[in-house]
Amino acid sequence: MTETLDSALPPEVQDSAQRVLELACKRELTLATAESCTGGLLAALLTDIPGLSHAFERGFVLYSPQAKCDLLDIERGKVDSCGAVSREIAEAMARGALGRSPADVALSITGYAGPPGKNDEGEEGLVHFACARKKGALAHREEHFGPIGRQGVRLAALAVALEMIEEALEQ
Repeated sequence: MTETLDSALPPEVQDSAQRVLELACKRELTLATAESCTGGLLAALLTDIPGLSHAFERGFVLYSPQAKCDLLDIERGKVDSCGAVSREIAEAMARGALGRSPADVALSITGYAGPPGKNDEGEEGLVHFACARKKGALAHREEHFGPIGRQGVRLAALAVALEMIEEALEQ
């Protein structure tokens, strides 16, 4: 059970985080995150469970396209051509998090939490996820959560991210 985030998160998200951390500890694997639209919420959740948080190695919060390039070594041209919210960038973020850390598994999240910005760019609720293992496959998932509000998109993204990490740990 989480400590500081307890009142803000649905019980099923907390239970999922607990399972993920228990599995990571059991398999002696460490985790990293690369988050954009969730603003570090996944990292906060994975460090909030006493006795298990040592499975979390580090997190990257990369809200701007330039941060993705600077911190995860993604080529700016790729961000410009594919868009910061795309399958290609989500996959590059996951690979970059593995490359910039000793973690065994990395999960990335990039999306539009909404509402639409000043240029109305992007579909509100569109989120791309990628999960990579140092020695294993890379998985991608695209979700269209719709206009459920920033908090709704972030909570839905947490549930998907935890599910993907659990799947990667079970491989």
